[in-house]
Amino acid sequence: MPKLKLVKFQIYDFEDYFSLVSDKQVMAQITERAIPLEEAQVNYEKLLMRNSKHEILGSYKIHDTNTSEFVGLGHLTWNEDCKKEAEIGYMLVPKHWGKRYGTEIAKELLHLAKQTDIKRLTATIDPQNKASRKILINLAFTSEKIGEIDGLPGEILSKSL
Repeated sequence: MPKLKLVKFQIYDFEDYFSLVSDKQVMAQITERAIPLEEAQVNYEKLLMRNSKHEILGSYKIHDTNTSEFVGLGHLTWNEDCKKEAEIGYMLVPKHWGKRYGTEIAKELLHLAKQTDIKRLTATIDPQNKASRKILINLAFTSEKIGEIDGLPGEILSKSL
């Protein structure tokens, strides 16, 4: 079982962030395209701003404590329209796929969410991403909607806390 260390992304972590969002394989089931440098820089500034607004909610850089390797990103993002709701999400470096990191990251994010006043978590996934769907279903998320979301195929799953 992987042992993880989650630390909020800081200004000096852009390279790790960019390594994920610029990877076509990683982004195939998220945006269906790699994010170019300039767009990634703008998105990263927004990520850092969100990180500064809340002690727990935000985007986390994740390392395996046994190997010190960068494993990926996990986030708890506040729903600006409903303060008692947040979205959970994660991206993994492809070489770490299939090694239970996704499950462990999701469990850690769930644990963090329970330390806030969040009452409901959502997750938006590509319906073809069977691994991510399995992780969420195993954590008692239920499917709410399958269809087009922001112009892409998507499924929204949710869990009450």
